[in-house]
Amino acid sequence: MSAPGPHGPHGPGSRGPGGDGPEGPQDPRPTVKPTGYRDLVGIFVVVALLGNIVVRLIHTYGTMPGIPTAAGIIVGLLGLAELAGGFVLRRRLDGSGPRVPALVAARAVLLAKASSVGGAVIGGLWTAVLAYTLPRAGEVLAAAADSIAAGIGLVCALLLVGGGLWLEYCCRAPDDRDDDPPPVA
Repeated sequence: MSAPGPHGPHGPGSRGPGGDGPEGPQDPRPTVKPTGYRDLVGIFVVVALLGNIVVRLIHTYGTMPGIPTAAGIIVGLLGLAELAGGFVLRRRLDGSGPRVPALVAARAVLLAKASSVGGAVIGGLWTAVLAYTLPRAGEVLAAAADSIAAGIGLVCALLLVGGGLWLEYCCRAPDDRDDDPPPVA
């Protein structure tokens, strides 16, 4: 067995059992990073491209039933609910109203992150449908109706992304909101 070196048994710059690194003590609490806008755009673009490839190559559009407009509207209502929830949580976190339990805030952050990513996925799918149906809207009656439904769905999916990002922003501690804007990636 060898004796520990001048930097302790874990080597230079490593954290020892106490969790102290070269910068000093580390905060043991887990942190959640803000959702990156580039990540959401990347998800949106990849899903839109893949969805468009599936519709074009596999010729699934002709076998699909008509697209209900209510599908997009429901997603929009979820986005509006998150916008409203963000305002309520923000007011309560700022001190007016009853305190927010930490678990409620953590769940709201998870909902917000999942909603923004889910909205990007749904928006990408609506974009794929819209890219296929819009050029055919003048020739095919079903494509015209589906283009309207896909356009409404796309707008509502973007509303869900915005609602999720707003809710996530509102769940930050009041002193964190005053700092610089969140990182882009």
